[in-house]
Amino acid sequence: MSRAIARSLLNALMTLVVVLGLWQAVVSFAGVSPYVAKGPLDVFRYLFVDEVGAAPGRLAADHREALRPLTVQTLQDASLGFGAGMVIAIVLAVAFSLSKTVEAGVLPLALLLRSVPLVSISPVIILITGRGTTASVAVIGTIVVLFPALASALFGLGRASPESLDLVRVYGGGNATALRKVAIPGALPSLFAAARVSVPGAVTGALLAEWLSTGKGIGGSIQKFNASARFDDLWASVAIITAITLVLYNLVQLMENVVLARMGMSQQQP
Repeated sequence: MSRAIARSLLNALMTLVVVLGLWQAVVSFAGVSPYVAKGPLDVFRYLFVDEVGAAPGRLAADHREALRPLTVQTLQDASLGFGAGMVIAIVLAVAFSLSKTVEAGVLPLALLLRSVPLVSISPVIILITGRGTTASVAVIGTIVVLFPALASALFGLGRASPESLDLVRVYGGGNATALRKVAIPGALPSLFAAARVSVPGAVTGALLAEWLSTGKGIGGSIQKFNASARFDDLWASVAIITAITLVLYNLVQLMENVVLARMGMSQQQP
């Protein structure tokens, strides 16, 4: 287990270094004015270092406090899309595994919905659910999370050993028993992979819903920051939500490594 934790921490550190390096490279070599483009050190100073002679209201603590409710709102919206999307994906994957009729009836509709760009159908979703409502956030976030998670879950459930499934049936077990005893435990690597992929997907869905529907959170504030030339706030808010997304992604990966190590399963990527 300690090796699994060490591997997860190493992966997190490598990801952080790569992201910071790419960020600084883009800022340094893209030829964008320093007034507009802020690098990692600029954001760090804005959030944690007080300028000499800074007046109350312009301190680093004030900057953090101003961005805190936006971040909390975006995380709440992301958690809503993540939870709903993952639950629906797993339920559909199990239903498809138990009934080919259900799969034949529902999967083409899901693929058709997936083929339409989300931005183009968002106005329809907002018209049905209402602008600025929690339902619009939930639907948009769920659509972003659902399809990658469903594909991964289906892949994992479909990899169940035929010999193990036959053994369950020989002892009188039905499809549901075979699913519970063999397919679902064997699909854990794929289910964890679905959860990992869904973390950034849920955040993306939340930002999109906030931008198009609610006007709240970081997604709803980015345009306002840009329009009012508050580029420090813009870059800091993006950096904060990106950092939190990386942390959550690696927490899921850490949980995956620990659980699979305890179960004696090799980590298989779908």
